[in-house]
Amino acid sequence: MNLRTDDSGCVEVVRDTGSSAVVLVCEHASPFIPEAFNDLGIAPAAKRSHVAWDPGAMAVAKAMAQNLDAVLVASKVSRLVYDCNRPPEAADAMPIRSEAFDVPGNVGLTQSEKDARVAQFYTPFKDTLAHEIAQRTGPVIVTIHSFTPVYNGQARDVEIGVLHDSDSRLADAILDAADTFDVRRNAPYGPEDGVTHTLKEHAIKHGHLNVMIEVRNDLIADAQSQSAMAATLTRWLSKAIDAVEAAACKG
Repeated sequence: MNLRTDDSGCVEVVRDTGSSAVVLVCEHASPFIPEAFNDLGIAPAAKRSHVAWDPGAMAVAKAMAQNLDAVLVASKVSRLVYDCNRPPEAADAMPIRSEAFDVPGNVGLTQSEKDARVAQFYTPFKDTLAHEIAQRTGPVIVTIHSFTPVYNGQARDVEIGVLHDSDSRLADAILDAADTFDVRRNAPYGPEDGVTHTLKEHAIKHGHLNVMIEVRNDLIADAQSQSAMAATLTRWLSKAIDAVEAAACKG
């Protein structure tokens, strides 16, 4: 599996020579906080938890990249430093609180400090992703995320969320293809929660097929379950893309 890191050191690209039209994205792949940020003042438990990253998501995305021979673009820094699935103007791009955890290092940031983070972390990610998409004919953008089984004390029954914004073509087809798990549309989040930025920025405005997949992280807690989930999602995604393309030909 070929790997490279962009010049900023903040973006990882896996299988950049992949033959598939699918472009996989993992914005919350890592809990890493650069030393200069002094852990943002957060508690050790927060740094290890889902508030800092999406546990299991990168492993699933890498396995899907191998299954599909697809490129994967991933952020190498914690979402608490900069959430690459948010535009710079979003309040939660550099959150001061995430679920039950305060993020002291993000409190009172000046505009110049925010701009510096955008330039260091978001812009390289955005530009790298745009470059990889541009290399492919008929690109299909698929973002891979995970979510916690319990949020703010509330248990979540949904196991896999299939999320979309204004373009539901691929999401509809995946929902039709899903044959296991509790799979729901726009759950546990939806576009009203501001989670579809990558889809809007890199896919919808260009007319590319796109979808965001959220997997409950207790279902991908080890290598075996991550591999199995990747196989399931690969099967659904492949079937869905074929269905959408067949429908387009008929239309």
